[in-house]
Amino acid sequence: MTISYSLEVANVRFYGFSRLLFRWKGSIYRLLYKEFLVFCGVYVFFSIFYRFLLTPKQQDLFERVALYCDQFTNSNFIPVLFVLGFYVTQAFNRWWGQYTSFPLPDNLMMVVSGNVHGADERGRLLRRTLMRYANLSSVLILRSISTRVRKRFPTLEHVVEAGFMTTHELKNFESLHSDFNKYWMPLTWFSNLASRAREEGRVRDDIALRLLMDELNKYRTKCSLLFHYDWISIPLVYTQVVTIAVYSYFAFCVIGRQFLNPEKGYSGHKLDMYVPVGELIINPFGEDDDDFETNQLIDRNLQVSMLAVDDMYQNLAPIVKDKHWNQRHFSIPYTLSTAAESQRPAFKGSTFDMRNQLKCNINSQVVRFMNF
Repeated sequence: MTISYSLEVANVRFYGFSRLLFRWKGSIYRLLYKEFLVFCGVYVFFSIFYRFLLTPKQQDLFERVALYCDQFTNSNFIPVLFVLGFYVTQAFNRWWGQYTSFPLPDNLMMVVSGNVHGADERGRLLRRTLMRYANLSSVLILRSISTRVRKRFPTLEHVVEAGFMTTHELKNFESLHSDFNKYWMPLTWFSNLASRAREEGRVRDDIALRLLMDELNKYRTKCSLLFHYDWISIPLVYTQVVTIAVYSYFAFCVIGRQFLNPEKGYSGHKLDMYVPVGELIINPFGEDDDDFETNQLIDRNLQVSMLAVDDMYQNLAPIVKDKHWNQRHFSIPYTLSTAAESQRPAFKGSTFDMRNQLKCNINSQVVRFMNF
């Protein structure tokens, strides 16, 4: 479930961002509390072991080991900040790229609604079938990469039951043997059906057909990008390097950051205390708190695409004169809470206030030229 907090930071106010620190769902606390408890447990174990179970001679040996391990917590030995910074940057860019690659049918449904004509049953059938094919393709690709969608549609029979595919189309789909993912088949059906609509005169010219094909190819490209994002992951060696660096860093911290006996005068150990004070976004098609809501996107895409090409086809309100038809100069009313904004001067450009200065400079230059 995607965690949104945009409304809470819409306006600058006291304690605004600080309130976000106390949220649990989607927080870093929920993500890492198990690892944190393990780290604290291991740390406390070594602390008790050092203080109460070792002899003075063994404590001296442990202290030398702790001081040696503390050297490795220095960034010069384990560049954990550099490695993590590079890895998180790559993972975030990949995460955002996957989101922007999600195939939304909005552009395609507008083109279908405006270029596949006919208010009769045949025209309605063509438009709805075209958009059903487009949505079917996205469902098929999401079944291949998203655990949520796979659980919702574990078999193609479930896709048929949901109305994305007919039984005849399922037989046609299964009859074509291919060793590769066949998410592209419904888009081929879309292309063939659009050509048939052109032959029937439902698509009135080749320019309209070309526009349909262009939008279809953009939609297909996004489906293909999702497939390739799932296929080509961040190289495993990068993930392994980051994992080794982080885990080894904290492993050395367990020993190296122990509070040693201050009576022995070790540098940095003047106090004796007892407790020390990108995996989420690699694949956003899982079931973590901040993973993409793929099932809701499927529902949304199917509903709005069918509304656009069916209920909204030629569904226009009467064209009448607007409210300000007879007014050359008019203003839009403000509510009481926004009335102060109407008193602000309109922004005309950062250099607009220089007009008087420029005018004076030009006039002075003209006078000098005439005197010359």
